[in-house]
Amino acid sequence: MLIVFIVIAVGIILYFTGKKSVHAEIIIDAGPSTIWSVLTTADQIQEWNSVLVPVEGELKEGEKVKYEFRQEGSDPAVMSATVIKMEENKLINQKGGLAGILTFNHKYKLEDMGDGVKVIIHEEYRGIGVNFWNPTPVQVAYEKLLRELDERVKTTL
Repeated sequence: MLIVFIVIAVGIILYFTGKKSVHAEIIIDAGPSTIWSVLTTADQIQEWNSVLVPVEGELKEGEKVKYEFRQEGSDPAVMSATVIKMEENKLINQKGGLAGILTFNHKYKLEDMGDGVKVIIHEEYRGIGVNFWNPTPVQVAYEKLLRELDERVKTTL
């Protein structure tokens, strides 16, 4: 009985302490609608984005989407998400993962700065598995994705 209690207690502690995040941002010299168009034109994303490549689904609220996520030093991983919120020229919010084990809340935010747009990728992770996982490669991948977005936007102007 004591062992069961200890296992449950450890599981609860791991669950509530399992929280990490990554954050990457860039200022792009373009308007929000131009950046939004590049981010959301699904049939062209593979031309510029080597990190988070759409495999199936549409970027629409309530829709499920599937991506191939590519990081340096790792094999590509297929991940699924549900689009929670789309706010034109401002926000794309997607969630996915395995409840209790490792979930993610992924956001693209566009903030008009007047002389450019700050594009932010912020992703929060929760769950027991987060305690045993290093998100640094994801951070590096998202920084690369933003540089690729910036280059693509420059070629569309």
